[in-house]
Amino acid sequence: MNAQPARSHLGIGEVLARLRPEFPDITISKIRFLESAGLIEPARSPSRYRQFDAADVERLRYILTAQRDQYLPLRVIKEHLARAGQPDAGRAGGGDSGGGQPARRGSVLLSRRELLEATGIEEDQLAELETYGLVRRTGRQYGKDALEVAGTVAALAGYGVQARHLRGVRAAAERETSLIEQVIAPTLRQRNPAAREHACRTARDIAALSLRLHGALVENALAEAGLPAPQRPWPDARRADPAAAAAPPGAAPGGRPDGLTRHGMEGASA
Repeated sequence: MNAQPARSHLGIGEVLARLRPEFPDITISKIRFLESAGLIEPARSPSRYRQFDAADVERLRYILTAQRDQYLPLRVIKEHLARAGQPDAGRAGGGDSGGGQPARRGSVLLSRRELLEATGIEEDQLAELETYGLVRRTGRQYGKDALEVAGTVAALAGYGVQARHLRGVRAAAERETSLIEQVIAPTLRQRNPAAREHACRTARDIAALSLRLHGALVENALAEAGLPAPQRPWPDARRADPAAAAAPPGAAPGGRPDGLTRHGMEGASA
């Protein structure tokens, strides 16, 4: 009995099965939409079925990664693809925009029109977000923070939550940031690279713990109201840092007392 030769192409369902472990939200409809937008061009069988080869799958992985990690609108991704040719999927998370690859998340800069396209919000919605201080720009461009905030607010709008309802959230974030700045201020005054690195690490840890506290308080409030608790997406700072996990709170790695916490809390209470 002769073995059938391996096919050099995949059907759209097989492509979906390959990509879904990495991109759980991918659907056949989205793949078709990316084709209609001109980002992918799979071959067609005589019966007009889509036939994807390995390069098509890698191109799809590149597009989905750039959307997820760089928050780039499809028009910008298409321009990168046109300049760079067929990219390797592994290069989607790095490189700079000058080399034909998407910029890192922290260096994303979008025009007003690109921000509107990427988030799906309307001009009046963006103006409202700016009025309430939820979205800020540098000159005429918007960075990663504006993209994340506008995208999240757009999702909340689907539940009837408007920008004016979120002023308290912004105020709370500013108070938490002020607390962190007070805690790390004594270390920053030491003016040396090691102290600054330690202060940055401490700021990240406090921010993560603050998010955990906020999530726990919301969860408790929902439970008291008889509502189901949400899944916990907030980070665990001590689990993410093995050295911190091995040391008690307020101690530096190795068990050495951490003067930052002691002096920092004095500054925060001043």
